[in-house]
Amino acid sequence: MVGTGLLMIRLVVGLIFAAHGTQKLFGWFGGYGPKGTGGWMESIGIKPGVAAAVMAGLVEFVGGIAFAAGLFTPVVAVLLALTMIVAMVKVHGPNGFWATEGGVELNVILMAVLIGVAFTGAGAYSIDALIQ
Repeated sequence: MVGTGLLMIRLVVGLIFAAHGTQKLFGWFGGYGPKGTGGWMESIGIKPGVAAAVMAGLVEFVGGIAFAAGLFTPVVAVLLALTMIVAMVKVHGPNGFWATEGGVELNVILMAVLIGVAFTGAGAYSIDALIQ
């Protein structure tokens, strides 16, 4: 049962991160691609914007797929959590806590899930379990 629960958590969170990565990398799902996302990143002080957008997109896309699959889970979870820290500092932090105000609420939830799974392990239904 624990393995199934961890699989569900990893799939949902990992695939959501991967989808956000495709927004930055390819402009899918209503995203703006590297140029549009990079321009926005520069507007909030992250430079060079296009390179930062590609890097963030790669971490979210590749990391999200790896998290969903349970591959190198602790490392991937930390990398994804770092993207949440940047989002909190540069975007959501000034808006307070609640998501309804654009605050850090969702970032905190995602970080708790990521770090919790990193400490717990990916579970029985993961690539990590297969390669141990």
